[in-house]
Order: sequence, then C-alpha cells, then structure tokens
Amino acid sequence: MAGIGVKLNRIYHKNTITTNIVGFFYSTVVTIAPVLVVIINLMLMQKVLKFNTVRYFDRELFSCTVLYVFIFSLLTTSPFNAVLSRYMSDVIFEERYEDVQPCHRVGLLTNICFSCLFAIPFCFWEHLVGGVPIYYVFTGYCCFVSLVLVFYNMLYLSICKEYRLISFYFLVGMVTAFLLSVFLRYVCKVSITYSMLLALTVGFLLTAVLEWAKIHQFFPDNSEEYRRVFEYFRKYWQLILINFLYTLGLFIHNFVFWGTDMAMHLVRTFVCNQPYDMATCLAMFTNISASVIFISRVEMYFHERYRDYADAVFGGRGIDIRNTRERMFRQLGSELMTLVRLQFIVSVIIYLIFVIFLPGMGYAGLVMRIYPMVAAGYFILFLMYAEIIFLYYFEDLNGALLTAVSFCVGTFFASLVAVHLSHIFYGTGIWGGSAIGFVVAYLRLRWMERNLDEHMFCRGNIMKQAKGIKPSPKVFDLREQKKSEASLEIETKEK
Repeated sequence: MAGIGVKLNRIYHKNTITTNIVGFFYSTVVTIAPVLVVIINLMLMQKVLKFNTVRYFDRELFSCTVLYVFIFSLLTTSPFNAVLSRYMSDVIFEERYEDVQPCHRVGLLTNICFSCLFAIPFCFWEHLVGGVPIYYVFTGYCCFVSLVLVFYNMLYLSICKEYRLISFYFLVGMVTAFLLSVFLRYVCKVSITYSMLLALTVGFLLTAVLEWAKIHQFFPDNSEEYRRVFEYFRKYWQLILINFLYTLGLFIHNFVFWGTDMAMHLVRTFVCNQPYDMATCLAMFTNISASVIFISRVEMYFHERYRDYADAVFGGRGIDIRNTRERMFRQLGSELMTLVRLQFIVSVIIYLIFVIFLPGMGYAGLVMRIYPMVAAGYFILFLMYAEIIFLYYFEDLNGALLTAVSFCVGTFFASLVAVHLSHIFYGTGIWGGSAIGFVVAYLRLRWMERNLDEHMFCRGNIMKQAKGIKPSPKVFDLREQKKSEASLEIETKEK
C-alpha cells in the first residue's frame, strides 16, 4: 500500500481530534472498505427480501454457496498474484508501461484456468450428486469467476494507488446488486435466495468490468512480451508459496473442523461448521482494524526510515549506513509495539461490544464460547502478517516463506489437537499456529538486523551468470608472454 503515506501525513499534520478521525476513516476506506460494503449489502438484502422467512434448507444452501465462493476465490488467486504484483511494480519503476498489458493477460489466463480447474468438477458434483438445479449451480459458478476477476483486477489498481477507486467500484457494484435483488424479487417474482445470488453475481461482474476498463485506460499499449512474465514465476517462486500458504493458513483450521461431528453436510456437496465458522468471522472483524493501524503507521513513519537507509546505501558513508540502519530497526520495533498496544485496546472494546449485544441478536451459546480463543488467535495472526510485510521490505523471501510454512503447518496440527478439547479451547489451532509464525518471523527479523549488511551487499556476482562452455581460468601466462616478445623482436630485426 505504498503511496498513502503522503496523504496521511497531510491529514495528521494538524494533530487535532478531527484530523485523527478523518485519517482513520481514510485508512479504512483504502484498506477494508470493500469488505464492509459487501457485508452491509448482504445484510440489507436479507432484511429487505425477508431472508429469515425462507425455509432452512434454502438459507443454508445460499450461505454455503457464498461462503465457498469467497474462500476458494481467495485461495485460487493467492498463488500467482504476489508474483504478478512484483512484476508490475518493477515494470512501473522502470517505466516500461507497455509491459503491463502482457502481465495482465498472462495473469488473467493463469488465474481463470487455475480457478476453473477446481470449480468445474465441483459444480458437476453439486448438480449430479447433490441434485442442485443447473441454473443455481451455473449462477454460483459465475459468481465465483466474477469474484476471482474482482480480486485479480484489484491487484493492479492497488499498485497504481487507486484505493478510492476500488472502494467506489465495490460501492457501485453492491448498490446495483441490492437494487437488482429487489427488482428480481418483487417485480419478477424470483425466489428470495436466487434473487440474492444472481444479484450478487451481477454486482461482482460489474465491479470487475469497471476495474478492467480502468486498467486498460491507464495502460493502453501492449509490447506482447509475455515471456518476461513467466520468467518472474521462475525467479520469484517463493512468493507463490508464501501467499498461498498464508491464505491457506487463514482457513485450514476451518477445514479441520469441517471434518468433525459438528460439521453440517448439505446436498452431499457442501460442508461447513456453523458455530466455528461464525466465531471465526467475528474474530476476524474484531482484529481487522490492525490492517488500518499498520498501514497508517508504516506509511507515515517506517517508510521514511527505510528510504533514508536506502539512500545511505547508494550514496552515503559507512557511518551513515550504520546510523540509518539502527534508526530503521528501532522504528520497526516501535511500530510493532504500537500496533500491539493500539490493536489490543480496539480488540478489547469490540470484544466487549460483541459479548454484550450479540446474544440479544441470536448469536449466543456455542458461538460465543468458541469466539474468545479464536479472537486471540487472529490478534496474533495480524501481528505476524505485519512482520511478513517487514520481511518483504528487506527482500527476505526465504524468511517470509519459513514464516508462512510455520504458520500453515502449525495451525493445521494445532487444530487437529484442538478438536479434542472443550469448546472454549477450539481456537487453540489458529492461536498456536499464529504464535509459531509470529515467533519465527520475529527471530528472522532479529537475524536480519544483525546481518543486514551481508544481506544487502553480498548477494550479487562480479561476473554475470550464464550457461555455456566454461572459459579458461588462465588469466596470464609468463612463458607465452616471453615467446610473444621474442617473436616480435625477431620480426623487428628482420624488417
């Protein structure tokens, strides 16, 4: 999210209560506003269309369809988007804007093919085995593909720092979806659940089209250099694993609990665990403000220290490099501690609000017993992700990969243990995995602090690496030199 720091500095410059509120609101708009817009739209559609009057089976079929659309669209787009983001950032930095179109087309084809590789067999299974009507299955499939396109196109607009445009396009898409759902239900007399699903599909598709049009408006030229994009997949293969394992770790504890006796099986196709899934959703929203706080703080404070260090590396003295490095890591530690303090206060306040008011809204019993431990796990998870971002700053892909592997594997095995514990400790899985990932990332950052000079200055090669016949290691031969001198002397005398 590099680039919002200048705007935030202008907002916070006056240091008043009003500007602090405005700054927090702006940070929210550029980070989590799209998620909030989608959730608010779903809540409004359920309220206006009287979703609670629908029979239980239809409600659960719609809920599971939307749940699977969101989870698996994130999972299938996560492996490639990090590499494509790196390629596009380098292209823009080098001002090779004509190479953006090839990147976009290669990424679009890769994401669609990889996503459909899993979605199409599932849709056949849903219709043939589960008996779900073909029109409902096809609409759910279109909703999935549309959301894949939305997530993919968001990548390019984010790199172009068009965060407000992203939020605006989501707003346009979800307003359209809401109005269309009302029209389908009360004018066309379509069923409530199908009206919501079809309207949501159209809303996501409209959002994706608007994003696609803006990208082509920004980058109209096409160099047709597609091979360069594939070379980045080979060069930065760690990014594929890092992003996928981190995203998988977000949901792998849910998958483990989907295999327990608590899980609900619907039409022999969908599997979910309502109490645990709802507790996970509440826990995520309890701590999602950490993204807002982290981006605001890093963009305003740490990025400046990092830039000073980079400037010293390229043109400063040794003492300048040491001083800027020490200031940068002091700022890094300060930002992590500030994030812990601020997010802890926010999480406690939201937790108390949920505990007090949610039971009156029907969220009680098992959900609220699972929720506290899961919320604690997500608190640590967002701190761990902040450390991964810092590792990206130092281009420590091996350290970030080690963190992602530790987090995903730790969450999986801890969740296998958690299913045998009492309900209040079900969140031990995500808590344990996040704690392991946090410790690994922290130790890696400390290692990076001690070895940053070697990491920055000792990774290059004096000679360019290439494949072919190895040249002779002989640089100078005294005997051959004397022979050449004698021959030259003879030729001179003969002349």
